[in-house]
Amino acid sequence: MLDSLLSIKPTVDDDVTLENTVLGAYTHIQAHSVFCDATVGDYSYFAGYNQVYYATIGKFCSVASFARINTTNHPTYERIAQHHFTYRSKRFGFGDDDAEFFAQRKDKTVIVGNDVWIGHNAIIMPGVTIGNGAVVGAGAVVTKNVEPYSVVAGVPAIKIKMRFMDNLIEKIEKSKWWNWDHETIKSRLTDFRDMKTFVRKYL
Repeated sequence: MLDSLLSIKPTVDDDVTLENTVLGAYTHIQAHSVFCDATVGDYSYFAGYNQVYYATIGKFCSVASFARINTTNHPTYERIAQHHFTYRSKRFGFGDDDAEFFAQRKDKTVIVGNDVWIGHNAIIMPGVTIGNGAVVGAGAVVTKNVEPYSVVAGVPAIKIKMRFMDNLIEKIEKSKWWNWDHETIKSRLTDFRDMKTFVRKYL
């Protein structure tokens, strides 16, 4: 439930698969999601029906429903058959799985920075890095790295605009507010709600 109180122990809803995945404090993974070889930073949440493979997610990230992070491509150009029987061979009684193929997938980890917002139905392709404070629009297909504090959208995704001016971005990055402890953030909540006050007091 969205109104439920989160805690240091991650909140994981029904029908969520977590394989080799680490969840930070105050995280929330909503129903019908699959995570494999992933790390999710403190306070980040996923709104449900998400698929996340081979990814490192920063703190305070907001990920809408049906977003997919790392699409784990098939061997389209390097093999005659692109079906997964060639690497998930054991499932079909064809012999051992192809460990080298899975190792190559892991090498294309997706990195998502802190305070990133990923919109509904967005797709993040393998090997992409999304910078701190970025916004990925709904339905976007991100094929290239995303600049910190930029807003990207479209298929393929392109930069639409920047959230802030360069000098402010530099100050935010230097503050690393996402690393403040829980009590500090709690005591400064009112300031987070007013940009001018926050900039004056902490940047």
